Amino acid sequence: MAIEDTPEEWTVTATATPFTGNKTSVRTDDVVMPDGSTARRDYQVHPGSVAVLALDDDGRVLVLRQYRHPVRHKLWEIPAGLLDVPGENPLHAAQRELYEEAHVKADDWRVLTDVYTTPGGCDEAVRVFLARGLSEAEGERFAVSEEETDMELARVPLDELVRGVLAGELHNNCLVVGVLSLVAAQQGPGLESLRPADAPWPARPFDA
Repeated sequence: MAIEDTPEEWTVTATATPFTGNKTSVRTDDVVMPDGSTARRDYQVHPGSVAVLALDDDGRVLVLRQYRHPVRHKLWEIPAGLLDVPGENPLHAAQRELYEEAHVKADDWRVLTDVYTTPGGCDEAVRVFLARGLSEAEGERFAVSEEETDMELARVPLDELVRGVLAGELHNNCLVVGVLSLVAAQQGPGLESLRPADAPWPARPFDA
């Protein structure tokens, strides 16, 4: 049996959007269950995101620390951001986020992994890229605002991040998934076996 997620869509008899926010909304669907009954499901509708695990030539990962109000924590994270434009190429979005949050560019991009962050209550899909061949970006630094004005940047050895993840000290999902996926790729088929940066992404189709 192939261990692979497959698309499937159950019948929805009614749908409503009780809340619409600046970036996301909440949807309520009445979904027909396998036994013929109907169950109500509330979930967040999300445009999707990209994240960047930027690995330098010394084996360090570029991370940032910022306040996340819903969990009342300052979290160490990897650069990430929303897919603001429907159909936007996720690679372009990832390159933009790396520039805006870290003023860094990269020569080599690969797809590290694709995930649904919380599929039980949100349709957010995230593509995590591996970026290598790092250098400082040209031009002026991006003007940050809101929580990002308090953001800290650091480059941390990969093994230190792995230790923090397994010790329960680091909690950001993109960082956790990205770090462990990178180690798995390094110890397995190798980084050159990773998918190309423009690999199809059925969860968020994009223009080439």
